[in-house]
Amino acid sequence: MIEFLQRQSRHLYPGYFAMVMATGALSLSLWYLDVPLAAEVLLYFNVFIFVLLLVLNGVRLLFNTNDFVQDLNDNGKGPGFFTLIAASGVLGSQFVIIKNMAETGFVFWVAALIIWLILMYTFFTLIIIKKAKPLVDESVNGGWLLVVVSTQSLAVLGTLIAGSTEFTEVMLFISLCLFLLGCALYLNIIAFIFYRLMFLKIEAMALTPPYWISMGALAITTLAGSVLVLNGTGIAAELEIFIKGFTLFFWALGTWWIPLLITLGVWRHVINHYPLSYTPDMWGMAFPIAMYTVGTVNLSMALELELLMVIPKITIFAAVIVWLLIMAGLLVHHGKRLKI
Repeated sequence: MIEFLQRQSRHLYPGYFAMVMATGALSLSLWYLDVPLAAEVLLYFNVFIFVLLLVLNGVRLLFNTNDFVQDLNDNGKGPGFFTLIAASGVLGSQFVIIKNMAETGFVFWVAALIIWLILMYTFFTLIIIKKAKPLVDESVNGGWLLVVVSTQSLAVLGTLIAGSTEFTEVMLFISLCLFLLGCALYLNIIAFIFYRLMFLKIEAMALTPPYWISMGALAITTLAGSVLVLNGTGIAAELEIFIKGFTLFFWALGTWWIPLLITLGVWRHVINHYPLSYTPDMWGMAFPIAMYTVGTVNLSMALELELLMVIPKITIFAAVIVWLLIMAGLLVHHGKRLKI
């Protein structure tokens, strides 16, 4: 039995919690666009996925510790572990928004914050002190922006639950700082990603789905800024104009990314005939589309711009279709493995 568990968990993708992120973002999208039944069903399904992935990762840490640590110390795979934090933040936000369970959201926030502190400084320390470091084109990819996504997910959830705690101003201050930190991290990391895309040779096989996180990180940054405007008091309220401008800046940049990412996808799969088959990192493409929908809805409310609501009413269809296609790919993929 132990050998079976060890064998099955050895190559578990570190970023599989992106599935929870994508499902949660889609659930929130449907909730904001008045499809509550589907939103609730996806919430319950997301809880199941989250628990299952926690168990599988626990088994991997217990029986394949060396592989687990190696992935954490890997420039390419390491950022995938930040999906656990982002998934916790998104799932907690689902409980707060859809079920009005602020206490549950607080538990998720505290747990995610502790993991964020441990993982953030462990990962960056390991990468900095590493003696043999890979070249930029061998290590930096869109997955690195999961550092931003995880940080902003804490900012979102912290803002949502702040009003239901006894230390509202402290929670809002922490959320505001996390929002600004996420913005700074994005601007730093995206510079290297943009450099790689613009000035280094890119093969079709290297243009993996996590590059969509370049837009997804901006989408959740938009959501974080918007909920601060909608729920902020104290210093957050005093900085409202600044936060609005910064949030709109990141939303505009995220919107700019979408046509480029679609074009690069066509170049990869249509022109270069790269096979379109299921891989776990595809959830890194489903999440940004759904989160862009959620972010735009909240930005529309924060800026009181009803005209922006035209966009999420269109992108929700893309978000649902992409999620369903990837889910179908997962079922077919694992169905074949079971037959083998």
